[in-house]
This record gives sequence, structure tokens and C-alpha cells, in this order.
Amino acid sequence: MTLTKVDISMYEDVSGANNLVKLDANAKIPAGAATNLTNLPGVIKSSSDPTISSNKAVGTQWANTTSGELYVCTDATAGENVWTNVGAGTGDIKPAAFQGETFGYHMGGYYVSGSWTLTNTIQKYSFTTDANATDVSDLTVGRRFAGGGKSATHGYAAGGHTEGPVSGNEIDKFSFAAGSNATDVGDLTTPTWCVGQASMTYNYVTRGGLASDNRKIEKYAVASDGNASDIANMTFDHSSMHAGCSSATYGYTGGSQDNNTAGLGKGIDKFAFASDADATDAGDLTNGRYSSGGNSSETYGYCTGGYQSGYKNIIDKWPFASDANATDVGDLLGAIGELGGNNSSSSLTYGYTAGGYPDTNTIQKHSFTTDGNSTDVANLYNNVINGNACGTQI
Repeated sequence: MTLTKVDISMYEDVSGANNLVKLDANAKIPAGAATNLTNLPGVIKSSSDPTISSNKAVGTQWANTTSGELYVCTDATAGENVWTNVGAGTGDIKPAAFQGETFGYHMGGYYVSGSWTLTNTIQKYSFTTDANATDVSDLTVGRRFAGGGKSATHGYAAGGHTEGPVSGNEIDKFSFAAGSNATDVGDLTTPTWCVGQASMTYNYVTRGGLASDNRKIEKYAVASDGNASDIANMTFDHSSMHAGCSSATYGYTGGSQDNNTAGLGKGIDKFAFASDADATDAGDLTNGRYSSGGNSSETYGYCTGGYQSGYKNIIDKWPFASDANATDVGDLLGAIGELGGNNSSSSLTYGYTAGGYPDTNTIQKHSFTTDGNSTDVANLYNNVINGNACGTQI
């Protein structure tokens, strides 16, 4: 039936096929209880903003009656809601991303100025302007081959090579906002060289170098200070450093040497953040190499430079959405290695490679949106060759 107008007779008998509601004894529409009203659209009104754990349905509107801001839920993933600001103000509410928006950090490593010397310096460089790095604070000890990590507010450096054949197990943490020196907040299970990955709930390290078992994956929480735990294994032992990358749901390692065969590995491993399970083989780099750097966009992992019968300038990338081999998408400014797996940081739009060996203190960047070669954007602060540092970003 096509409804063109409502006639009073349509209210008279609720049992009729075309009737709407039965009138009461006074010929009025009867009152309805509010508890019987369900699935009504409307705006949630609150004196505060929604949070990433408000856990409402996509499309839910939320009005902050204090600030006047209005948000719409655009991603209802439990505990990781995204609330997009559709009001007159700015600023969305969303989980902190692995990628940074303002600064990259270069932590520790060694520098070459007459001799090779370990350094504890924490440097930072801007993502918004191409400018040289500045010295902002110190790690607790000079180290190279440490694993970089992050939370929404702090940077981390875990493990690494400290003096002579000695490896450390310290987990250092420093404030992005304060610019103060790092403090020792926990220990890895074993002193080790390592590479870092991060889920924003936990930081992870994948071992390499001098550890007694170079297949291990460890994690430590960022909500509270404490020691790491051994949770899983990579697919093979790593006798040298590999590239570390992070998607929203997986940690990745690319390349390295196989401790069992002393051959150059080109495998890409991935392990889930949601479960403490062993890594699986997700594909291969374009060639086997070690001592590379790693970058992470929101959709791709990158392995830059490295060593295979000489230093390389290759920029490889592979997708996070499916398991697939990497492709060669560009070149660094020159052939470099000694990148420690982490001599790198990632903004939302660029991957950065800072320092390296044999010939550079250069900070270079390559685009995540367009495949191509890197460009020279700045220098590390001390103007000498600096390699095997670890990196992070805010």
C-alpha cells in the first residue's frame, strides 16, 4: 500500500493489517514506557571526550558538553576505537601509531673520529623541517646494536653491545617531552644484540649477534616498568643483525645471517602481537644481507642498505596486508651498512635512515607514498660517521 495520508481510522484497531496503534478509552494514543524504546539514533552527551576503549558502534556520535566538540566513531575495534572530530575543533581520538609525526630519534651506536668509540648520545631530528639533529640526552651506557622501542610518551633502547665482547641486558627509557637522560627500568632475559618492534602495548626485541640463542623473541610492557619475558622463536637463528619493522598487528624481521649455516638469509619473518606464538615465514628480500636498516609505513615494511660481499644501497619493501616477497623500489644515497637493524625511524610519510658505515653521518629519507630514491635532508649532530645505533620516533 502506498501511504499518502494518515486517517484517524488507521488508529482504531491494532489488529488490522493497515492500522498503526490502538487508541485508549479517551481516544488518545497511549503512553509508552521509555524502556520499550530501543535502537533509537541519537548523540551520546558527556562532559568528557570518548576514549579508544569507549567501544561503541561505528557511526555513534559523541558530544562533549564541556568543550562542545562532536565526534563520530569511525573504527570500533575493541580497545582501539577511532573517534573522528566532526565539530569545529581539531584533533581525532585514536590509538597511538607506530609512526611518528614530529621527531625521529637516534640512540647510541658508535662514531668514527680517529677510532671507533661507543656513544650513549640520544639525538633527535625533525620530521616537519629538514634540519640537523641535536643532542638531547643520554642513555645509561654507551651501546650499539640495541633494540629501539616506544610508547606514546617515551622512547626505549634495550640490550646491545656495550664493551669488548660484552652485551647488555638493560632496558633504558627516556621521556619524549622532558628531554631528560634515560633510566634503567628493567632487563632482557639474556644480554644480547637485538632489533626492536612495537605494538604500543608492548615493545619487542628479536635477538641477533652474540646471544646464546639467537632465535628468541622477547617482549616487555610499556604501561609499567619491568623485565622482559621470552615468548616465542623466529624461524632461524640470527648470527648478525636484521631489519626490524612493525605493522599494527605484527612484528617483522628481514634478512640477517643464519647461525646454523653461516649463510646470508633473505627471509622475512613475522610474528603476531595478539598471541605469543612463533614467527612464520612471510616472504623473502630481493637478496640475502645483514646489517640493514628497517622502516615501517602503515602498509609496508622496508629494508634499507646492508652488507653482502660489500655494502648495498637497496631499498626493499614488502606488504603488510599479505605474505609476499619484497621488491626493490629505490636506492639510498650510497652503499652503506652497519645500520644495526634500527638506524632508522619512520614518520607517517617518510622512512629515515640516519648515519651508517662506511661513509656517512647523513640523515636521508625516502617516500612512503611514491617509490623512489632517498634524498639528503640533514646531518647527525656530531658530524662524524655514526653507525649501529637504534631508532624510534614520536
